[in-house]
Amino acid sequence: MEEKLEAEVLDDSKEDKKGILLESGTNEFEIVEFNIGEVNYGINVAKVREVITRVPVTAMPSAHPFIDGLFTLRGKTIPLVNLARVLKKKGSDNPQNIIVTEINNYDIGFLVDNVSRIHRISWKNMESAPDVGNDSLLVGLIKMTDKIVLLLDFERIITEINSEINSKLSPKVGKVDQTIKERRSKKHVVFAEDSNLLRDLVVNTMHESGYEFVRDFNNGKSALDYLESLKAANSNIYDMVDVVITDVEMPQMDGYHLLKVIKDDPDMRDLPVILFSSLINEEMRIKGKNLGAAAQVSKPEITNLIEILDEIIFGKKQ
Repeated sequence: MEEKLEAEVLDDSKEDKKGILLESGTNEFEIVEFNIGEVNYGINVAKVREVITRVPVTAMPSAHPFIDGLFTLRGKTIPLVNLARVLKKKGSDNPQNIIVTEINNYDIGFLVDNVSRIHRISWKNMESAPDVGNDSLLVGLIKMTDKIVLLLDFERIITEINSEINSKLSPKVGKVDQTIKERRSKKHVVFAEDSNLLRDLVVNTMHESGYEFVRDFNNGKSALDYLESLKAANSNIYDMVDVVITDVEMPQMDGYHLLKVIKDDPDMRDLPVILFSSLINEEMRIKGKNLGAAAQVSKPEITNLIEILDEIIFGKKQ
């Protein structure tokens, strides 16, 4: 009976999931709540392909310690990550569910004790994770009436497991022609990203590439406040900002809502906005396009991000 109820909850969410994916910048998102031991965690529904009952896995020789093995779903072989082991938590002796995700165009399953339900939440109600050190896997928390749900950095987990993705976090800029650097140095970029690690990495890479004038923020609300302050100081925002780059998932204000506010403002609507997110898939591309994104780049393709930035600002690659 419990499994049937769980399946019904998740099946009923499919239409809601489709709806929220296609809605326009509501500054809301949905999370799948699950638990490891006594702790409640959440993952954005947009990252979840489906939730299944635990299935047998095939061991992988020399696999990463986080990976239990491989399982097959609809003809596709998918690695299974033991999330309790990742978190160094004591979970159930008999975990019941696998959350099958698609993140950074990479399919991976996460073994969890139980999946409970789906919550729809405003990004305003998501608080930034407390500063507990560089090794923290928390990106935020949501305080509910009777509990706290912790949001995990699944991108960071996948990056540690997948060497190909990990290599993209060490982009090689190479030697940049001085003329190109000078052209880039005159451009003003606004960048919103809540991950301290990735934000610093992108900003440093942009500086090395010649984009010296980069104002970075850890959420969409702070980025919008900055844009509005510039607009108040000078009626022509286009004299002061050339492009906005934004993550999608952020506390206070997500990237979709930031994009919508910019495009709804007659004084900023022509400002190009690039979405830089791990959620860039077919459905999310439709949403970004409908909201008016100038481009959409999957994390952590930093080199590709700079190439697209050049195309938008200068009309061609530098």
